[in-house]
Amino acid sequence: MTDASPLPTGARQDTTLGILCLCAGIGLFAVQDLILKLISGSYPLSEAMVLRGLTAMPLLALLAARDGGLRTLFTPAVWAMILRGGVMFMAYAAYYLALPALPIATTVALYFSAPLFITVLSYFWLKEQVGWRRWGAVALGFAGVVIMLRPGASIFDWAALMVLGSGLSYGFAMILARRLGQTETAPAMAFWGNFVFLVVALGMAAAFGDGHMATNSHPTLGFLFRGWAWPEPVHLALMCGCGVIAAVGLTLLTQAYRIADSNAVAPFEYSYMLWGVLWGWLFFAEWPDALAWLGILVIMAAGLLVLWREKVRELPPAFERVSVDPSEG
Repeated sequence: MTDASPLPTGARQDTTLGILCLCAGIGLFAVQDLILKLISGSYPLSEAMVLRGLTAMPLLALLAARDGGLRTLFTPAVWAMILRGGVMFMAYAAYYLALPALPIATTVALYFSAPLFITVLSYFWLKEQVGWRRWGAVALGFAGVVIMLRPGASIFDWAALMVLGSGLSYGFAMILARRLGQTETAPAMAFWGNFVFLVVALGMAAAFGDGHMATNSHPTLGFLFRGWAWPEPVHLALMCGCGVIAAVGLTLLTQAYRIADSNAVAPFEYSYMLWGVLWGWLFFAEWPDALAWLGILVIMAAGLLVLWREKVRELPPAFERVSVDPSEG
């Protein structure tokens, strides 16, 4: 699950290594999605997020210390970074809560509506110029979303709407990142984003952790309201491992955009789709049907068209990340 905006740039000279770093980072965040879906039937989201946040916090602090020093965490923009962290929490919480109810490939495909929302928000909020070709790509992408949602069909699940809400929230967070990225470092934004995740997850644990609202009426509701349980050692390691994934994945993705041109590496963000299909097939016997494949391909084509048009206009692409967490997966 996958932040976008200009990064502090160094020498952009190794496209191959940049692509490899990005694909490795994307692969790590795909593993996080798999972990969360696997544990979603036994533990609540708040428990997984607290353990992940506690593990990631010191690692992200070390990254901040390495990238400009700890002083980068305490700038005049700290409250703006915390606000952005709140928006990111809404984006990822909605994405994670949808995972138990939907095939991974469907969840990932719908999440990739984010660059379409970024284009729309860039026009209405940042007053960026958007030509007819990019508007056409946005329209094509949303047509793919409708194909994936299949409104009115018996297989429609309302959790799919949460993924769209996630994409919209993520798009809003990326617009904030475009502004913050001019003065703030990627690790600083990731640190405060993780801080917000941890605080809100602790609040969720206080509200629902005793299990008094637990329900099995829907997988999403079960993941949200289930009571805390002492995790088995393997599950504990997996949930804490998500924190390591967040820190290492952030490093890889940041490095990718620092050493290679963003327009060269950004299309490889779509390798996430391949992981979604693979995990669904290997672990959950999920395989997209013909209509789902059509929706996936249409959304991918629309996203790549948006990236291509931004390359032509020499603008930072919608997927250029400041930090990542599908999580920050």
